[in-house]
Amino acid sequence: MVGKPGVGAQQDMSEAERLHRHLVGQQGSRRSLNTPALVIDVEMLDRNIAEMAAFARAHGVKLRPHSKTHKSLHVALRQMASGAVGICCAKLGEAEALGSGGVESLLVTSPVVTPPAIARLIALNQAIADLMVVVDHPENVEALSAAAESSRKPLTVIVDIDPGMHRTGVASPAGVVALARDVSRRSFLRYAGVQFYYGNLQHIASYAERKAAIEDRTAYLKGALDQLQSADLTPRIVTGGGTGTHHIDASLGVLTELQVGSYVFMDRQYHACDLHGSGRPVFEQALQIDTRVVSANTPGMVTIDAGLKAMATEAGPPWILEGAPQGSLTRFMGDEHSMIVVPEGEGAPDHGALVTLAPPHCDPTVNLYESFHVVKGDTLVDIWPVTARGRSR
Repeated sequence: MVGKPGVGAQQDMSEAERLHRHLVGQQGSRRSLNTPALVIDVEMLDRNIAEMAAFARAHGVKLRPHSKTHKSLHVALRQMASGAVGICCAKLGEAEALGSGGVESLLVTSPVVTPPAIARLIALNQAIADLMVVVDHPENVEALSAAAESSRKPLTVIVDIDPGMHRTGVASPAGVVALARDVSRRSFLRYAGVQFYYGNLQHIASYAERKAAIEDRTAYLKGALDQLQSADLTPRIVTGGGTGTHHIDASLGVLTELQVGSYVFMDRQYHACDLHGSGRPVFEQALQIDTRVVSANTPGMVTIDAGLKAMATEAGPPWILEGAPQGSLTRFMGDEHSMIVVPEGEGAPDHGALVTLAPPHCDPTVNLYESFHVVKGDTLVDIWPVTARGRSR
């Protein structure tokens, strides 16, 4: 049976496009969004991007922001326009999505090891101007070398150094030198530098404690760099760091570029950290979740329509940005619902009221949604796809 005209196209649209595209540009249209809705305050986003770009320029360090936070071509292009030298991708699928959208300088920060994935990596290397990938094992070097030689286009490689997390990376300075030497001897691999990323230290709340931990790890990195220099393998690129450590990393002056990610959006985890040692917020909460009160029958508490399925939950419950009295708390109440408990003596939000949340952890929260609702104040101004959503391979 022949379908009705337009049905196929409508099925291809995201839910956000289908439900909300007609609201774009209408004053106050944010209040008409179906909830829960993932929202970007674009003015906050642009200020965050500008703040980090200015910081990098002032400290003489390059930015290679991490797309694992936003998975968005729109955000990546804004970062590039503000001076980023390239974009990091945790997964090959993220790099493919951004590369196909016009981002020409990408670093894949996790090893790519299986034959099908290596074939995709080589295809991407043919398609964009500047692709880099990390390695941490001789067998991977051998496989990448053979694939690049078959393609007749060299592949640029970064040696990943384990900072003590034991997740990825070469486990000793001597091993780093050996692997870098192996890469440098390959005709179709180009040794460009090293990666040193300590994700386990990003969320230490105290600036002083975080600084001490980073200084210790940076001393280890400097030892590896000294050995590379002695072996005539001085890296052109020393890449790493993150939102939680960018201020410390820049002051130490060892990293040549920063892989900052969450600063564009922020979340509850990072708001708990003193990022610059000043005790004051540096970046704004640009990523938000709009919800509605769907039940208000018990004094002092209400139920909203965003639960375990609406955000990442490993970092605890969300923080309330707007719509409830100061001091109100949230509690997960199942897949689709959360509870708001207001302080004693305060009035709870009304039935149907809009409540805006800050996600506990921005990166995995973004991966739960197809689209961002981009707002200026209370007006929906655009809908952006989460370009690399679900790109876990």
